[in-house]
Amino acid sequence: MKSEYELSLKDYIAIIKDRALLLGVTMAVILAVTVAVAMSVPALYQSTGTILVESQQISPELVSANNNSFADERIEVIRQRVMTRENLLRIIDKYSLFTDKGRQLSESDKIDQMRNAIVVNTLSTFVKGRGETTVAFSVSFEHRRPEVAKEVATELVTLFLNENMKQRTERASETTEFLTQEANKLGAELASLENQLADFKQSHANALPENQALRMSMLSRAELEYREVDRDYKSAQEELRYLELELSAASAGMSIKPDSQRAGSTEQPQDLPSLKAEYTRLLSKYTAAHPDVVAIKRKIEALEASGGRGKALSTDSLEVARARTKIGAAQTRIVSLADQKRDLVKKMEGYEAEILEAPQVERGLVTLMRDHDNARKKYEEIRAKEMGAKITESLEQENKAERFVLLEPPLMPEKPVKPNRKKIAALGLVLAPAGGGALVMLLEMLNQRVRGVGALESVLGRRVLVAVPFIATQAELARRKRWRILLVIAGVLVMAIMLVIVHVFYMPLDLLLFKAMARFE
Repeated sequence: MKSEYELSLKDYIAIIKDRALLLGVTMAVILAVTVAVAMSVPALYQSTGTILVESQQISPELVSANNNSFADERIEVIRQRVMTRENLLRIIDKYSLFTDKGRQLSESDKIDQMRNAIVVNTLSTFVKGRGETTVAFSVSFEHRRPEVAKEVATELVTLFLNENMKQRTERASETTEFLTQEANKLGAELASLENQLADFKQSHANALPENQALRMSMLSRAELEYREVDRDYKSAQEELRYLELELSAASAGMSIKPDSQRAGSTEQPQDLPSLKAEYTRLLSKYTAAHPDVVAIKRKIEALEASGGRGKALSTDSLEVARARTKIGAAQTRIVSLADQKRDLVKKMEGYEAEILEAPQVERGLVTLMRDHDNARKKYEEIRAKEMGAKITESLEQENKAERFVLLEPPLMPEKPVKPNRKKIAALGLVLAPAGGGALVMLLEMLNQRVRGVGALESVLGRRVLVAVPFIATQAELARRKRWRILLVIAGVLVMAIMLVIVHVFYMPLDLLLFKAMARFE
């Protein structure tokens, strides 16, 4: 069967000879179509502006800006803001873009084509040894007319620069305003906590923890004073009981003298001059309220009332008066000491209550102090951030922070960037023989023709004994001659087309010839 027979090299040569005209025509047509496409595709010009992301002008060690973010992220955000529907429609209307076509485009179609014509590429360079990265990006626009491409690219670059300045300034202002509001809130909260703390200390001034040692000391002094007063109180009660016995004895006509008088003391004078002299002596030593002074004074008044007769006034009555005077003084002193004891007891109870209240007061004070300290730290932190935000805002307003700098403005394009006519022509040179060969092989696969003795033996399954060669007639020889001439003409045309392609798309032939000759010199 034919499928079992493999074509030999002679068969392929024979096929090429038989299909030479078709192969040549196909290659010429494909090459011509490729060249026509390369020539007919409209040229697109691209104008590009380069923007450098310049670092902060003032050293970050001196002034640190808080409005920092990744350059790629910031560029993408600005690109989205620039390429809004409003901005693109304004540029389209300003330069009358996409209006030279036969059909009318909707606004959405124009915007889509506008976005496809805008190209933003990020360029990054890493500096070795310093760990720094220099970031720049390019903004390009493609159009059929080079002057329009340049004007629109300039417009886009301006939008990028203005949008970056606007965005950074607005962000810095909003950050400062937000931090100021937060600082004011925290300041009001801190003032409220300070007032609460002051009121708490004022309401529990006597039970504050820092006064605990003082209260303990005051309580010890009050207890010591209470013991002294109690001792005096008991002594006054003993003295009162003794005076009451003395009064009873004086009333009964008996004389009870204290131990001090028993031990060699003299009897007080009973006559008026002696009493006055004694009264004067006692006044020099004691006050007028002293019991001895009061007793002498009463004796003098009694003697004077009796007409100066000292003997008329009995000694017993004087002793009774003296005892009663001492009893009154002792009772007054006892009452005073009792009042002092009560006052000291109240004072000690107050100290003890304050000491017992101190732990509860300390717990509440610690809570208020902790809240106050936390609020103060937050307030100081937010104030520091606010100061940093104000510095950042000043840097942005004075254009001293990180900024976009126009490194290279858009220029008038001299050569189109699309289409790549050289690549299209080179593709044609590849597709022409490939397409022609594919067409010839397709026709041969569809043709049931038996070629050569080997193919015949494969079909018949028998060996061929004799093969009669093809004998060409004069007409066939003439036809072959004509085909050869046509092939030569087609080859010349193909060469001419190739030379035109080289001259137009690659290099002028004269320059190419000079370069080739220079290599052989």
